[in-house]
Amino acid sequence: CPSKEGCYKEGAQTKTYSVTIKSHEHLFQKRFQETPYFKEMARNRYKIEAKNAELKQRHGLDVARASGLFNMELQAATTIFVVNMKRIMILIDQKEE
Repeated sequence: CPSKEGCYKEGAQTKTYSVTIKSHEHLFQKRFQETPYFKEMARNRYKIEAKNAELKQRHGLDVARASGLFNMELQAATTIFVVNMKRIMILIDQKEE
């Protein structure tokens, strides 16, 4: 066996050799992750994740207040509106100082 080293241990009862076969989707994703676009987006992801965490932890977006997709969309929209208004108020206060 050309891959004898690392395939099995001397004195073992059985010998196994495994090769991982990637699907087309996995290969496509692997190539995509090597692109400059993906690397740039990954560098900025922490900002988006921080905002999502704020929406969920501080503003109640972690729990649906009513059932149904429309109600969840309405809850998300109003929560994002409130967070944006808070940000605008902070920026206005900073500008006045």
